[in-house]
Amino acid sequence: MTSDEQPPEGSGGGDGGLERRIASGLAFLRRRLTGDYEVDDFGYDEELTDQVLMSLLRPLYDTYFRVEVKGVENIPSEGGALIVANHSGTLPMDGLMMQVAVHDNHPAGRHLRLLAADLVFMLPVVNELARKLGHTLACAEDAARLLEQGELVGVMPEGFKGLGKPFADRYKLQRFGRGGFVSTALRAGTPIIPCSIVGAEEIYPMIGNAKTVARLLGFPYFPITPTFPWLGPLGAIPLPTKWTIQFGEPIPTDGYPPEAAEDPMLMFNLTDQVREQIQHTLYKLLVQRRSVFF
Repeated sequence: MTSDEQPPEGSGGGDGGLERRIASGLAFLRRRLTGDYEVDDFGYDEELTDQVLMSLLRPLYDTYFRVEVKGVENIPSEGGALIVANHSGTLPMDGLMMQVAVHDNHPAGRHLRLLAADLVFMLPVVNELARKLGHTLACAEDAARLLEQGELVGVMPEGFKGLGKPFADRYKLQRFGRGGFVSTALRAGTPIIPCSIVGAEEIYPMIGNAKTVARLLGFPYFPITPTFPWLGPLGAIPLPTKWTIQFGEPIPTDGYPPEAAEDPMLMFNLTDQVREQIQHTLYKLLVQRRSVFF
């Protein structure tokens, strides 16, 4: 064979990478079928998340929403930290995109463990997928355990008030609850990292709320948008907005005494500080934004 000739198909060369991918895929399937894989106490399946679930989310992240990430250097390389973000968009895609943003942009490839509402774990299929992705119940006990284990924990204190707010109130932060997330961070001595997300507000512009339907279904709200429910299933397709996710400078908590977690005034002040930092960054990003879609 001369140097100009190509090796026969399947004899090596460029097929080596394909063969390795096939072998890796078969090994993955074998482990899934035999049960030879690990999940933690919360149901988190790191291998499934890395190999499958993240791959399913990346087309949305990279191509559809074209997420731009800023300030990832503010996330520590190791140890626990609490990332606090605004919440919006009618459906909680912002949390999922934040997970991809952390994992794919952080030098250490860290995983973000999200705290989710009770409703998430009451829905079939969604419940199982959420657990596999590392989500857990939004309660102080679970958050504390994860932080003590050195995990990155994500929380969106606005909850359904932020997720289901009218389009007219976009980018106006709702109430942050009673500051439970601050108390958890103080007890664990972990930093609080404010996170501001622009772009999610416009994916499903919520122009109405069918409250009667929501009560019948047991949902906190039933959205009416320019496309849903008028276009049926097509109305569930989000608009392809351009996103920016910015992680702010950490707010340290390790300098406070143990009893600080019981100080309501301190919790109020820290909660307000986090909220104001997120709101200020949102306004700043909106001023810098050229277009909702570009």
